[in-house]
Amino acid sequence: MSEATQGVPGGRPGGLGLRAVLCIFLPFAAGYFLSFGLRNINAVISGDLQADLALSAAQLGLLTSMYFLAFAAFQLPLGVLLDRYGPRRVQVVLLGVAAVGCLLFAMAGNVGTLSLARALIGVGVSACLMASFKAFALWFAPHRLALVNGWLLAFGGLGAIAATRPTELMLDGIGWRGVFVMVAAACALVAAAVLWLVPEHEEQQHSAVAPLREQLVTLKAVFTHPLFWRVAPILALTHGGAVAIHGLWAGPWLRDVTGYDRAETANVLLLIAVAMTAGFAGWGTLVTWLRRYRIGLEAVAGTGLVLFMGASLVLVLQIEALAVEAWLLLGVTSTVGTLFFAFLSQHFDRRIVGRVNTGLNLIVFTTAWGVQWGLGIVIESWELADGQRYAAAGYGWSFGLLAAMQLLALIWFFVGPRRS
Repeated sequence: MSEATQGVPGGRPGGLGLRAVLCIFLPFAAGYFLSFGLRNINAVISGDLQADLALSAAQLGLLTSMYFLAFAAFQLPLGVLLDRYGPRRVQVVLLGVAAVGCLLFAMAGNVGTLSLARALIGVGVSACLMASFKAFALWFAPHRLALVNGWLLAFGGLGAIAATRPTELMLDGIGWRGVFVMVAAACALVAAAVLWLVPEHEEQQHSAVAPLREQLVTLKAVFTHPLFWRVAPILALTHGGAVAIHGLWAGPWLRDVTGYDRAETANVLLLIAVAMTAGFAGWGTLVTWLRRYRIGLEAVAGTGLVLFMGASLVLVLQIEALAVEAWLLLGVTSTVGTLFFAFLSQHFDRRIVGRVNTGLNLIVFTTAWGVQWGLGIVIESWELADGQRYAAAGYGWSFGLLAAMQLLALIWFFVGPRRS
């Protein structure tokens, strides 16, 4: 263990001491900052990509969604790797893959290469959230998880902020290719910080490799758990659907429905990212505070999800006078479902929590991939409104279909099985 990690509690979940924050929380939070920024960056650079490579809406949606497809495809093996090798080692290796993907994206000259690079980025950052959750489950006390996870997700919101107006300002100076070179360097630096600062937990130092059959039995138990399937649909369709929209279609919606230019769009995207950051930090803090009044996580999450549906309805109906407010409310409430990661972590053995969280994340990001691509297909079904902008009707129908599925999932959340 390095000198920097001396004093970090070994083997037992602990509190939020300064050394634990510096040596465990911040290195993983920096990785999630990059992950969320890379997830959303195409919403700002979409116009530049379309102009440089003459991309259609379906092509733009497909190549951008390759992040989610690769991300989701790697979740189940990721869970096994996290439980076997630990979050530290897995995070370091995969951030190196993300750096390679960013460099390839910066050099790409066609849709195929961009899609491959986007997939490498998706695999490379696929551990940033799950490795953090696994590390926090190992190092922090269970009653702290909603709070710590919430502040981690807030760092992701800061990454989303960086992918809006700050990125738009850099585009005029170094272009989208230069931006991706910078992000590649940042991935390498964060990997080095994780390798140097984060200690190896004793459960990973002394753990034995579980037989493949045992690992598969564990995964089957997770995927047949009734509580898992009570929360998975609503989390996937609200949070997964929201990250698909924020990561790409929020920008074109603002351009085509409200008529905003690139700078105005970037400013609104910045406000949405700020709202998401507040939501990530706020929901976990609120749950922790309300525990003293015996108001549970499920009640908080249910209230947030109802507000989410209200914001979605405004966007489906395209009420322009309330558009910005609706996007901000959607940003805040789209993060409430992430409370369920802490909720499920408390209902499963922490030795398999990596597989629990990655199983849930598999469903979330598979949904995000389908939503991001599917919205592009529906939007493109209408002729261009003026030869350049997509028709508002396409956005109305695509967002409306998604909202209908979210409503069904919300009803299931309220009436589904409640026993652990």
